[in-house]
Amino acid sequence: MALSLDEANRIIAGAIAKAEELNIKINVAVCDTGGRLIAFNRMDGAIWAGVYGSQGKAVASAAFGRTSGELQERADQPTPRGIAIAEGGHMIMGQGGVPIIRNGAVDGACGVGGGTSQEDEDCARAGIARL
Repeated sequence: MALSLDEANRIIAGAIAKAEELNIKINVAVCDTGGRLIAFNRMDGAIWAGVYGSQGKAVASAAFGRTSGELQERADQPTPRGIAIAEGGHMIMGQGGVPIIRNGAVDGACGVGGGTSQEDEDCARAGIARL
């Protein structure tokens, strides 16, 4: 089942609510199974680089069906590195992206950038919990 725009926006709202609770400013991206952007939001005052970070983490998480943080230690291995290059270099294998798994299948991912790595992942998880 593909993620709808309404579902993606609920995920974003949940991630932003968690960011407000943590008193941080984030960028949050939700992508489909192919890593293509469904919805995005940048909180006022969030760092501009998080625009790319949030999307890259979401792409990596959707591609591998794992949190982007789990991919960090394997990022320099030939296969993950080769996949990232072939995909166009959009993947970021750093903590902050979480896959959206429903009925045992990856439906997409949520990526966050702007806080610490752990805060980013916590916000992504809070967003996905809204589904």
